[in-house]
Amino acid sequence: MTMASSTTTTQVLFQEAGTPSDPPMSMTQHSILQITLTGPSLVSAILAIIISIQVLQPSLTCTLLALAPVPFIIYNDYENFLNLGPGGTPSTFVGYLKIAYLRLFALSDPYTPATFSEKIYPPTGYYQRAHTWLPERAGPRPKIAGIAPQRQLDQPGCPEMYQILRTSLENLAVRHPESFRVGTSCFEKKGLALFARDPINPTCRGEICHVHHSDRSMHMNLHPDDAKVVLEMGWGERHPLARGGWMKAYVPREFIMIYSPRNRAELDVVCRIIEAAAFWVSGEQFEVKAEKDSLLERDAGSCVTER
Repeated sequence: MTMASSTTTTQVLFQEAGTPSDPPMSMTQHSILQITLTGPSLVSAILAIIISIQVLQPSLTCTLLALAPVPFIIYNDYENFLNLGPGGTPSTFVGYLKIAYLRLFALSDPYTPATFSEKIYPPTGYYQRAHTWLPERAGPRPKIAGIAPQRQLDQPGCPEMYQILRTSLENLAVRHPESFRVGTSCFEKKGLALFARDPINPTCRGEICHVHHSDRSMHMNLHPDDAKVVLEMGWGERHPLARGGWMKAYVPREFIMIYSPRNRAELDVVCRIIEAAAFWVSGEQFEVKAEKDSLLERDAGSCVTER
C-alpha cells in the first residue's frame, strides 16, 4: 500500500534586487492524500481486516480503519500551512492548530461584499466621490490559499512592478509625512506597510495596506462601497476572517486581498485601489503614483501576464 499526494499548484519566486533578504520561496500545495493499492498490498489489507475483525470487535475495527488516514491528512495539511511561508501566524504546529480552528469560521464565499447595517463614515466610497471606476481584471482569478498567511499561488506578479509599488508607497510617505508613514506591517508582523498617522477608521495601528514579498500580493482595508467595486471587477477577494463580530480581533470586516500586478497597466489599477484604501483609513484623498523607473521597467516585457 502506498500513500501519495497530488500537487495542485506550485509557484517558484525569485529574489529581486532591492527587496528584503528573505530567501526565494517555492509554494506548493498538496491535495488530500490518496491511497493506492497494488495487487499484493490489496490482498494484505484484506487479510489484515479479516484478522482484525476476528481478534477485535467489528465496531472497533471499523473505528480504527476510519481513523487510520487522519494522521496523514493532518501531516499533509500542516505541510501546506508551512509551504505558504512566513506570515502573521508563527510557522509552528501550535500556529497551525490555531489556523485549523479559525478555519471553522472562515467565509465560504470571499467574492460577495460584506453587508453593513450600522452607519459608517465616510458614508460613500472613494470611487463614488471621485466619479471614477475600475476596469475589469483580465483572465480568471488566481488560486488563493491559507488564512494567516493568505497567499496567491499562481499568476505570479511581476518583480519589476512589485519593486516600483514598494517605491511608490515609500515616496507617498515622503511627500506627505504629516499624513502617512511606512513601517513593518502590524497585521503580518513583517513586510512593508503604509500607515495613516491620524486614522479616522481604526485598523491595526492605522495600517492602510501591506505588500507580501513572497507572492507580491497585498492586503488592505477598503470602504464597503469600494470593496464591492474591487470584488465585482475581479481585482481581489475578502480575507477568510473578514466577517465582523468577534473576528474583528484578527482582521477588520473591510480587510481585502488584492492580487499581485502582472504588468504596468495592472500596477496602475492597484495604485488606484491603494488610493481608495488611504481614503477609507485616513479620510483624505491622495494620488498614489506608480513611480517611473526606467531601470526597473526596461525588463518588464519578461513579466508573466497569464498562467
